[in-house]
Amino acid sequence: MKSIFVKFSASFMLVGLIPLFALSFFSVQIFSGYVERYTTSNLQQMVLYMSYNLNSAFQQYNDISKLMYNVRYEGVSEDINRNQTFNVNELEQINATPIDSFLKTIVFSDNYITGAYFVRASDGRIYYQERENRGLRSELLPVQEWKDKMSTQPAKVAIFPKHQDSYFTGSKREVFTLVRNLIDTSGVLTREPKVVGTLFLDIDTAVFRQFLNELYLGEQDEVVLLDGEDHIYFSNQGNRTKDEILAGSKDNEMLVLREDIPFINGQLIAMIHRAGLFEQLFSARATVYTAILICSVALIVMGAWFSRRLAAPIRKLIQQMAVVESGRLDSMLPVNSNDEIGRLTQGFNRMVERLRVHIDEAYVAQIKQKQTELNALKSQIRPHYLYNTLEVIRMNAVDKEAEEVADMIHSLSNQLKYVIDYGEERVSLRRELEHLHDYFYIISVRYDNRYVLRCDIAPDVDMDWPILKLCLQPIVENAVQHGLRQQKKGTVGVTVEKRDKDLAITIYDDGAGMDRGTLARINETLYEPSAPSKSVGLKNVHERIRSMYGENYGLSVSSQKDIGTSVLLCFPIPG
Repeated sequence: MKSIFVKFSASFMLVGLIPLFALSFFSVQIFSGYVERYTTSNLQQMVLYMSYNLNSAFQQYNDISKLMYNVRYEGVSEDINRNQTFNVNELEQINATPIDSFLKTIVFSDNYITGAYFVRASDGRIYYQERENRGLRSELLPVQEWKDKMSTQPAKVAIFPKHQDSYFTGSKREVFTLVRNLIDTSGVLTREPKVVGTLFLDIDTAVFRQFLNELYLGEQDEVVLLDGEDHIYFSNQGNRTKDEILAGSKDNEMLVLREDIPFINGQLIAMIHRAGLFEQLFSARATVYTAILICSVALIVMGAWFSRRLAAPIRKLIQQMAVVESGRLDSMLPVNSNDEIGRLTQGFNRMVERLRVHIDEAYVAQIKQKQTELNALKSQIRPHYLYNTLEVIRMNAVDKEAEEVADMIHSLSNQLKYVIDYGEERVSLRRELEHLHDYFYIISVRYDNRYVLRCDIAPDVDMDWPILKLCLQPIVENAVQHGLRQQKKGTVGVTVEKRDKDLAITIYDDGAGMDRGTLARINETLYEPSAPSKSVGLKNVHERIRSMYGENYGLSVSSQKDIGTSVLLCFPIPG
């Protein structure tokens, strides 16, 4: 990237791309996070509401089972009401109501109760009522198994999870069963409750489906109702095993929400597929990224077009200067604009025209005599016009209020004057430091002011002491390129002090540093002329110092990994 226009265009593109990427990325992330949190929170609230409704449904069926205790009839003696043993065994009644009538009332009290049956404890007789007049195959009814499971807590209601009511003829309906014992509370209370009979209510699992519409589930989403022993009461994905459900709840692609169902000491688990839940969000995010990509491509194309358009006339001028250098003075460049480039082209054309007139008027002998002067003039043409061109560009930047660009061009112009000024091997310490500050200003702008140059000069140092020209800038450049570029911020320090009869200049950085092997190879190449080296700048400065001041002077390098590097340069103080 030797062309200033390429650098300018690259900076232009970076200044546009970095804020675009940063702003777009953070905006999308913030928006996506908000939408995800909002959606998840809403879904959690819906699952909580559904769990509340389910718990209320269980409580409702529990209240229905308690009708065995709560129903009272006027005109019936209190003793009959209380003596459930006599009512059930002798009168075949529950609370002065025939058992069959009581069961029919229970069945038709709720649309999801498919059957109700009462087993009398004294003789095991089964009374039953159901909606569809199906025949009961009592030998298939697992009454004893359910009663055995209730034996530890006979006074409490029990719920048995989903199963098929195949004990009714021709039925394979999935139901869960709520069971409550009818306990005789009359007379003296005993340690073991006196169970008169047991009421069984078959409830269709379709009762749970009425709550699913609230969640708007997708095809891959699943809602599962489990009790405290992980028995499955319901799953919208059909017959699923406990292991399959637990495996799905651990899938990272699923959003798992849980809410407790206190009545059955269980949980309502909603497993929502993330891709389906946030499909619209992902689509919007992809659209934003596509727009960012299109804008980036447009910005790069515009930057490349701008660079080519700005650099084309300069390239033509450079090519024409090469033609003039070869001795051809018969061609002119067309002037296509009135800006700085156009005025530079006009000046070049006038210069070529004057050279041609001068050659035409002079004698061949005079041309030969002035050949040396002409060669000197040619060597000064480029710097002269380059200085003028840079100054014109800088003044135009100032006029456009581009102060930073103007300062960069000014610093670059100072550096060029300092470097192209032939015939000087030694300069004052002051001029070398001024050149270093001009160089580092451009470096700091190029890297967004991430790096800082700090100079510490001892009070007993004379700023007019001579040192080798262009000896500090290569060292500072190495510090930035090899020490600081791998980190976001850094400092390059320059200390100048007097040591006995020598002037010691130390250049250090707080960058990556070097390991011992790398440091040893660099120090070897400084003192072994035949040793291959990639550190051309260090070796060049070291050999120039030793060539001018003797082998007692030069530079030395010290470094520690992850701490930094320092380079010491020594010069003699003039007596």
